[in-house]
Amino acid sequence: MKPPTATMKRTAVIRPRKGAVEEAGARTLTEHAYDVLRQDILAGTLPPEMKLPTDLLKSRYGLGGSTLREALTRLAGEALVTFEGQRGFRVAPTSREDFADLCDVRRIVEVEALRRSIRSGDDEWEGRVVAAYHRLSRVEEQLPERLEEIYGEWEDRNRSFHKALISACPSRWLNRIHDLLFQQAERYRRITFASGRVVPRNVHAEHKAIMEATVARDVDAACGLAASHIQRTLAVLDQIVVNRGRASGDSGSRG
Repeated sequence: MKPPTATMKRTAVIRPRKGAVEEAGARTLTEHAYDVLRQDILAGTLPPEMKLPTDLLKSRYGLGGSTLREALTRLAGEALVTFEGQRGFRVAPTSREDFADLCDVRRIVEVEALRRSIRSGDDEWEGRVVAAYHRLSRVEEQLPERLEEIYGEWEDRNRSFHKALISACPSRWLNRIHDLLFQQAERYRRITFASGRVVPRNVHAEHKAIMEATVARDVDAACGLAASHIQRTLAVLDQIVVNRGRASGDSGSRG
């Protein structure tokens, strides 16, 4: 008989897959490229319909071509960039008709998401809404005197407030679509602001009314106020267009 052999416990050794570190680094670079391109498109630094050739972007951002193409493809999926065969990538165009359509669809989605959020929301959700409104108020109380200085911060807090309102909505798809639509609306707001054309509006009072109706669980009032809030944004853009036309006419008349 062979003597019994000792049973040795074998410990598996997990080694990093070849190239895993490089892939993680590539993903980080792609995320960075996506972030900087997205911010410049939203802010209008890369204006609507601007061509986005890889060589130009490589020079501007110091990133590789494949990294930039991956980021641009992702932005195309969010409708911030277009791609047309041999013409390559461009910043998505803007128009009054597109913004009107955007506002209409955003109103449908946001109102329904808010309705579901109010019905499903608990105390923690209510706390998020109140906290986000408080943070937004601290900025809006400084408007319009410091508008230029704090506009970027206002956009961030405005986004957080609207997100908090619908954060108890159980529909993953409504939340995802809302994020996409809100980003597009933010782009229009930022481009309009960068142009220096602003129409006075008591947006703080609008947000306060929405918050109070939401916390009171008054579904009809909150949804009605949210719908009016979105529609008023379109009316403001229309007024800016009218004012710009008058200014152009006055310039022409002065020769």
